[in-house]
Amino acid sequence: MSKKVSLFMSLILMLSLFAGCSSKATGGNSDKIKVGLNYELSGNVATYGQGLVEGIELAFEEINKNSGVLGKQIEMIKVDNKSDNAEAANVSTRLATRDKVVAILGAATSGNTKAATPAAMQNKVPLISASATADDVTVDSNGKVREFVFKTTFSDSFQGVMMANFAYNDLGLKKAAVLIDTTSDYSKGLSKNFQDTYKKLGGTIVTEEAYQAKETDFKAVLTKIKGTNPDVLFVPGYYEEVGLIVKQARELGLNVPILGGDGYDSPKLAEIAGRDALNNVYYSNHYSSQDNTPEVVEFKEKFNKKYGKDPDAFNALGYDLAYFLADALKRAGAADPVKLKDALAATKDFEGVTGKITIDDKHNPVKSITIIQMKDGKPTFLKKLDPQ
Repeated sequence: MSKKVSLFMSLILMLSLFAGCSSKATGGNSDKIKVGLNYELSGNVATYGQGLVEGIELAFEEINKNSGVLGKQIEMIKVDNKSDNAEAANVSTRLATRDKVVAILGAATSGNTKAATPAAMQNKVPLISASATADDVTVDSNGKVREFVFKTTFSDSFQGVMMANFAYNDLGLKKAAVLIDTTSDYSKGLSKNFQDTYKKLGGTIVTEEAYQAKETDFKAVLTKIKGTNPDVLFVPGYYEEVGLIVKQARELGLNVPILGGDGYDSPKLAEIAGRDALNNVYYSNHYSSQDNTPEVVEFKEKFNKKYGKDPDAFNALGYDLAYFLADALKRAGAADPVKLKDALAATKDFEGVTGKITIDDKHNPVKSITIIQMKDGKPTFLKKLDPQ
């Protein structure tokens, strides 16, 4: 009998130890809060993911030094999605099911974020992107809001609308050519909203041409565009192709203003295009390090101290994203994914480096937009445009 009792007690002890280990493996049940990072750390758009992660890591470092959140330290589980949709989906599944994070931050691009969404929705883990600008990230094809998906960046429709207004009203350009990446939801979204708004304002779209991601020779299509004699060329795309497009356009004598969106924001743009070619290039963005608001000045100093360089927009977006999450966790009162989801949806007037954020009924932020002008290869703050 004593052996049976001893065996029984040993079993109870083992089960209790196992239960203790299990609770520590759960996102919010230990002395740490697990947060998943699903980012493009290698591949075609690696500078976006790397920039966002730099900002996130700086913010969480500050937060942890200041007693963390809810008395717990933030533990980041960082995984590279390799700039690939399938890999982004796999990473999301791993973070939600195996690592049991309380939230998933990322991905950087709209396509990778949408690929990561099903696992987050199925496992009821909030997913927040700071840079996925596609309008359908937070809503499905029927317009229904995805309950556990949020953005802290403005949408493509907003970028397209604002750049059309900027081209027509601010620059006074009445004839536009459009060159889009047909493989990119981002590019197609910006193009549609730019064209719709530009035509409503009274502008003319003289031609719409297309290319595909990873192409390198654009001279034929640019020659065709030049023949239409446009006042402006709108190229909503990512920096790798855009850099080559700008370079080749200038080589062909197509010297009209070239406009685009936040996909231009990379230090590699000047490397690819050449500094002189980028004069007369404008794009919409989330932030400029040349903005002199107190929040931007302070962030710039802290970022420069840690990384030895000035922060770009993706650095700022990542920094805001981390604090945005921390703010929602505090209001949720617990590291619980469902309570966190409700707190995220209720966010109002969150003060960030990239501006004040209020989450609307479609889980998108209401915030201003920044216009950047390239001067001798350097992005220069031009102006801010508020939502209309």
